[in-house]
Amino acid sequence: MHETGEPAGGPLSGVRVVDLTTVVMGPWTTAILAGYGASVIKVEPPEGDILRAAGAYRNWGMGSLFLHINRGKRGIVLDLKRPRARDALLRLCARADVVIHNIRPAAMRRLALGYDDVAAVNPKIIYVNLVGYAQDGPYAAKPAYDEIIQGASGLAASFRLVDGGEPRYVPLLLADRVTGMYAAHAVLAALFHRERRGTGQEIEVPMFETMVEFILSDHLGGLAFEPPAGEVGYNRILTPNRRPFRTLDGYVAILLYTDRHWERFFDVVGEPETHRADPRLHDPMTRRANYGAAYGIVADILATRSSAAWLDLLGNADIPIMPVNDVADLLDDPHLRATSFFGIEQHPSEGMLLTLRAPARWSAWEGSVPSPAPRLGEHTREVLSEAGLDAGEIVDLLDEGAAVAAAPTN
Repeated sequence: MHETGEPAGGPLSGVRVVDLTTVVMGPWTTAILAGYGASVIKVEPPEGDILRAAGAYRNWGMGSLFLHINRGKRGIVLDLKRPRARDALLRLCARADVVIHNIRPAAMRRLALGYDDVAAVNPKIIYVNLVGYAQDGPYAAKPAYDEIIQGASGLAASFRLVDGGEPRYVPLLLADRVTGMYAAHAVLAALFHRERRGTGQEIEVPMFETMVEFILSDHLGGLAFEPPAGEVGYNRILTPNRRPFRTLDGYVAILLYTDRHWERFFDVVGEPETHRADPRLHDPMTRRANYGAAYGIVADILATRSSAAWLDLLGNADIPIMPVNDVADLLDDPHLRATSFFGIEQHPSEGMLLTLRAPARWSAWEGSVPSPAPRLGEHTREVLSEAGLDAGEIVDLLDEGAAVAAAPTN
């Protein structure tokens, strides 16, 4: 880090982001930007981001989820319901490139921190509203969380298309993470637009519409045509037999995708005649209509040997196959170890922490090691000073409770 707290190098070096987001969607967006070298100022209310209490923790307020998706950011505390804190935030915004929030837009306008208010002090600002639903529709004021959007978007019910069972949630905060990635891309495009045309703008990224587009791009199926040319859904990925395959002692993930994969699989397992004799296996159009049966034949064969035997035999035949790892198994994965995906950092209050490397690699940038996630109000004094507030103004803010600064660590 530079003396100003900004990361050295990186494609977004010099880009300043005022981050008013909480929980997962917004912090994941700004974590991506921080990973590209942007200087991200995380602005929290006095009670802190609610995510601080999520997951495992050593010290209250520094939960595992918070620690991972807020690395590379500096943290300050402002009580935006107080006019002096609002004025301090606008001074930060005046020097920023991006402001991003997941507060309801009407609430931001009541705080006099809407797009027009921020653009008045910084006309080139890129102002991003992360919302549950597009704000010109009837759902605009509804609350939105990951599970709510998984349900509303059709994701939860898509499991019914597989086995006719009950809807269920994907065991990940998938809607938050996917929308966060869309939002990060929107910020990058807006920065490029400003570079070309010199203008800032307001952006709205809704969770519901983002996930509907994400899901229907796979499953619109025959409804993509007018009149409809078939049912909803992509049949290959909806067959109940599309799943990790059981072996004698566990499971493997295997995909026979091309005609060559199907032919080679049956050659390798010693059953070439089975492949040639059954059009559900060798004829692409017939196979498309019978994926369930075709995968069922593969499942019966894979149940006859151990996982290690299949990984060796099919892997050497260049058939796509991998072990089915438990989540904890990933920590010992030889590839992830060899590529230095995991790291260890010393956090000033939490001790030694396992960290995850950003997956992208750059030929013109070696990458940087993000700073640890901030303690609540850890950088309040230095960030406000950089925004042009003098020592007296900062003391007044702290004394009034409009700002909070963390106590120094030992």
